[in-house]
Amino acid sequence: MVSTHPTGVQYTGSQYLPQKRNPKANVSPNQELLPLTAKVNSQNILEIGGCDVTTLVQQFGSPLYILDEETLRLACQQYRDAFKQYYQGESQVLYASKAWSCLAVCAIAASEGLGIDVVSGGELYTALTAGVQAHKLYLHGNNKSREELVLAIDSGCTIVADNWQELHTLVNIAKQGGETSSPIRVMLRLTPGIECHTHEYIRTGHLDSKFGFDPNDLDEVLTFVSQQPALNCIGLHAHIGSQIFERQPHQDLAAVMVQWLQKAANYGLSVTELNVGGGLGIKYTESDDPPSIEEWVKAICEVVQEACTAKNLPLPKLLCEPGRSLIATACITAYTIGSSKVVPDIRTYLTVDGGMSDNPRPITYQSVYRAVVANKMSAPVTETVTIAGKHCESGDILIKNAQLPKTEPGDILVVMATGAYNYSMASNYNRLSRPAAVLVANGDANLILRRESYQDLIRQDCLPDRLNARK
Repeated sequence: MVSTHPTGVQYTGSQYLPQKRNPKANVSPNQELLPLTAKVNSQNILEIGGCDVTTLVQQFGSPLYILDEETLRLACQQYRDAFKQYYQGESQVLYASKAWSCLAVCAIAASEGLGIDVVSGGELYTALTAGVQAHKLYLHGNNKSREELVLAIDSGCTIVADNWQELHTLVNIAKQGGETSSPIRVMLRLTPGIECHTHEYIRTGHLDSKFGFDPNDLDEVLTFVSQQPALNCIGLHAHIGSQIFERQPHQDLAAVMVQWLQKAANYGLSVTELNVGGGLGIKYTESDDPPSIEEWVKAICEVVQEACTAKNLPLPKLLCEPGRSLIATACITAYTIGSSKVVPDIRTYLTVDGGMSDNPRPITYQSVYRAVVANKMSAPVTETVTIAGKHCESGDILIKNAQLPKTEPGDILVVMATGAYNYSMASNYNRLSRPAAVLVANGDANLILRRESYQDLIRQDCLPDRLNARK
């Protein structure tokens, strides 16, 4: 049995702390992108969490999201433990559930001591139903509805206020609740004006962003909040973007936020929490080189502590909101290979039974992935193919120029690092059913998301009687 993660090999999905690489390990670069428990069995078949991937496809169908519990838990532990090691004050890691919100994922994160960052009433409801404690829930969003705000207030979670409209709505809700209502716990989100190298759609810290108050309005915002007894402003929040490899932008953000913290104190506000957001990138391809979780956390903690010491400020409770770097590499997506098409002297298309409806990131962000063939893990790589989805859309391409062994219809293609923004952004385009998801650990596989049926696809449809040809 050949393990793709033998003892001593560095796992470079950004989840894992640096280890010494074993130069004798027979590990292909692509296989290093797999979850921690990945190994190749004696039949040359990929296993995740002790489960044969091809057997999982036979049992649960394809496409199939396969989530490795050990990989997810280890990432949670490393964030949590790194803050305990490097930060002298109180800290709280929040899972940014927009990466993948479902009951099982929220429950795992909570069981490891993490809170949950939610951005809608639906994500809030999911986290509450999973048993997450309300005081560890933080509601974000640049256009929260009144209903979402009321749900957050009633549940007892903290609201991250994004704009003036929201502040006025919160004050209005509190007034309607009467004098006996408890002050609403809020944080203020500010746009720090810090640029980072990532896709323009996932940069949120630069001034030209739909998120957060302009820092030039900070005095006005602090004045307003300090005059509202209905609002209990307990913290400040900022976020600079996603899939970021540089540490310096996050260090700059931490320093700026401590300056804001000092200003808030001048207005008599008891601001005790700083949330530096998330955004740590992961290794999607062998050329990606993100810092480890430990390196990222250490850099943030050092800057906050140094800045607070210089300004003679007590250390705030320090929060962060990782999403992708917690769950992306913990999941793979298994597809069944179908037809192929050779365009002479141009390319070969290899089609799978999913595509942009279960992974819209390539067509949306031009994201790059890597793949292996689960039932031919030891076969030599001999083909360069373009992995195409089955949707009626020319742009439905998952991977260009994938390096694979010779394949046949029925082979199982595995696309790696699909835990973040795949299921959560999945759609029913072309009326395809969204895939099932299984959680694997120690040889057991548990269904955590059922595959949608055709009946599910029309569940919300309404057919007026005058259009019903069956009557």
